[in-house]
Amino acid sequence: MPTHDDKIHRDRRHGPQLSQSARPATFEVATRDEHGNAGTAAIAGEHPLTVYVDKREILTLMTLGAAPEALVIGYLRNQRLVDSIEDLVAVQVDWEVNAASVYTRNGLVNLEEKMAHRTKTTGCGSGTVFGDLMADIDAIHLPAADDSVQLTQSTLYALAELVRKHETIYKQAGAVHGCALFSTQPELLYFVEDVGRHNAVDAIAGMMWLDGVDGSDKIFYTTGRLTSEMVIKAAQMGVPFLVSRSGLTQMGYEIAKQVGMTMIGRAVNKHFLLFNDPGRFVFDASASKDE
Repeated sequence: MPTHDDKIHRDRRHGPQLSQSARPATFEVATRDEHGNAGTAAIAGEHPLTVYVDKREILTLMTLGAAPEALVIGYLRNQRLVDSIEDLVAVQVDWEVNAASVYTRNGLVNLEEKMAHRTKTTGCGSGTVFGDLMADIDAIHLPAADDSVQLTQSTLYALAELVRKHETIYKQAGAVHGCALFSTQPELLYFVEDVGRHNAVDAIAGMMWLDGVDGSDKIFYTTGRLTSEMVIKAAQMGVPFLVSRSGLTQMGYEIAKQVGMTMIGRAVNKHFLLFNDPGRFVFDASASKDE
């Protein structure tokens, strides 16, 4: 299930009206082990959710269903279809028909043009990006490297330990990716799991918008690989630090360099590789060779 720090919530009475329609994250099913013994096991949920905006069908997302309203809002944000949270009047999810109905004040931004150009991405579950994949990247300027926006090595280790200890659907059932947003203390602000990592990052983007959370001093963590889509979405959220326990792609690396993002991959326990850093990362700890 998604988690968040209640201290960062703003008053949502001025945001869109939201349903509260989370689905159960796991389901118990019958199994037999290698010895033929009967038992049960938890498996991750997966549900189709068709998104309608002002009664027009946009696409169908395959999702765990743990944070569907935030997922839809974050998707519209990261696709650059909505300029601000104030543009949204309501987001209502109805699992009886597997649909999310979004109502806006003034319609979507350049919808016809963007729907005419779709890019199938490397995201788990066959992600889709509307419009030019590289559009608006030149306009993104992440915070410059200075003493006020830094990530220390000891903070990175503490972050990895928080992730390791966090109760997750993956530990129960596998088959999901997780994403998290941290402050540089570090403090876990949001943790979301879904069947695709692009869904998890979109859900966090939606939560940030709903809560008015600024990304300029935050750290984004993902269990999945750092592809171009993940880097672009984190950059659009204004987050300067992107950390993964997995690896990265060449395009993800090149875009991170272009926008000035600190990128860290293969971060497990006290191991990591710093792939790109414009001067924000501080080495202040040492790792044991035995870890």
